[in-house]
Amino acid sequence: MQLSVIMTTYNRPGALRRVLEGLAGQTRLPDEVIIADDGSGPETTAVIASFEQAGPFALEHVRHADRGFRAAAIRNKAINRSHGDYLVCLDGDCIPDSHFIADHLKLAQRGCFFQGKRVLIAKQRAAIFSFQEIATPLRKLKCLLQSDIGNRHHLLRLPFFPAFKSRRLSGIRSCNMGFFRDDIYAVNGFNEDFEGWGREDSELAVRLFNYGLKRKSHAFAAICFHLWHAENDRDRLAVNDALLAQMRAAETYFCTRGLSGK
Repeated sequence: MQLSVIMTTYNRPGALRRVLEGLAGQTRLPDEVIIADDGSGPETTAVIASFEQAGPFALEHVRHADRGFRAAAIRNKAINRSHGDYLVCLDGDCIPDSHFIADHLKLAQRGCFFQGKRVLIAKQRAAIFSFQEIATPLRKLKCLLQSDIGNRHHLLRLPFFPAFKSRRLSGIRSCNMGFFRDDIYAVNGFNEDFEGWGREDSELAVRLFNYGLKRKSHAFAAICFHLWHAENDRDRLAVNDALLAQMRAAETYFCTRGLSGK
């Protein structure tokens, strides 16, 4: 099965480089990586160009103009440029565990989308944390002892541990989420009515539930390491909360402004 990574980024070239290094160190490489760039400057373009020439996977840079936080729109643009049967959303500040791609493929299941977990790298450590610190089991074990790393229990990779299914919205985060291509097209992708930070991933999950899918989760596989950053501007959060509530009440699964460009 062909797998595409859809990776959002915005003006964090140092973090982006470290995430790409993590994808290059996978036990099973992605078939392609599409960078969904929400309007970054030339430093980001330079990082991507260096990986396009030397990276071990196909890499494409998809960008739109910087007109504020428009993650839904740029993800849709990147999805439309992808070719994979299975798509994994990853943020450009989330370094993947070395088994990240292999775990996503193993956990992919028809009738479900997958919601992954994340380990939290605190501010004082985020500037220097890299894939090399988690590249081997011994190095990850050392991370378990660090007080500036949150959600440390996810550092334990226990793929034999059972996954579970639910219809819970709590903990939905598109920084680590996987779904089959035909499922995301069936619901018309992310809803581009969402601008500004917040809730576009939860609203997508509601529509996937309404479409008939369940959420599949695993506490000890397909893990990423989220690098600290300052909070995004939340000025539109009340508007986005209202859009989410509207979709939950509507019980439909298709959004008008999505992948189809309507």
